[in-house]
Amino acid sequence: MSGSDARALSRSLLDLCRSRKLTIATAESCTGGLVAGALTDIPGSSDVIDRGFVTYSNDAKRTMLGVKAMTLESFGAVSKETATAMAIGALERAGVDLAVSITGIAGPGGATPGKPVGLVHFAVAARDGRILHRECRFGAIGRSTVRQRSVVEALRMLMELARGPQASTKPRREAASRLRPRAARSPRRSGVKRRRVPRG
Repeated sequence: MSGSDARALSRSLLDLCRSRKLTIATAESCTGGLVAGALTDIPGSSDVIDRGFVTYSNDAKRTMLGVKAMTLESFGAVSKETATAMAIGALERAGVDLAVSITGIAGPGGATPGKPVGLVHFAVAARDGRILHRECRFGAIGRSTVRQRSVVEALRMLMELARGPQASTKPRREAASRLRPRAARSPRRSGVKRRRVPRG
């Protein structure tokens, strides 16, 4: 993934959010503000981007985003639980429509048993309650490349939630399923009427 990929995604995301009147906040650890940087590099992004939190240390994650100490102690900074808490914290503190979080091990050091270099956890939270988590294992491809790919993945996840709640299709399916029984009953009723005609 190159910088041009991030720039193209940033433009598309900003246009989509602008059309839907959505605002965004970022909460970044291993990327150190690169997602916010990619978005704000596009002129006119201020009507979508509200703020960015760079929470590199555990203390920053606790004080700035409200991640619980127990979460960090139990699961670690690089985990689904922490990424999710970071996204929710950014969403609540900024009062935006969408928030993305990134926490990972860009390398070359920092790996622990079960958590290799290149492991990155992402989470995106929406005001309507939707939360999306993703785990990527980029491998030891170099610190810069891990960070670049993380930016692109975060932008893609934001696009996914910005397109609209998936729940919006469920009521239509439920409504359709409710109509099917009614449609099925109408032939039976007509069948009953046909039987009455010969008897008359």
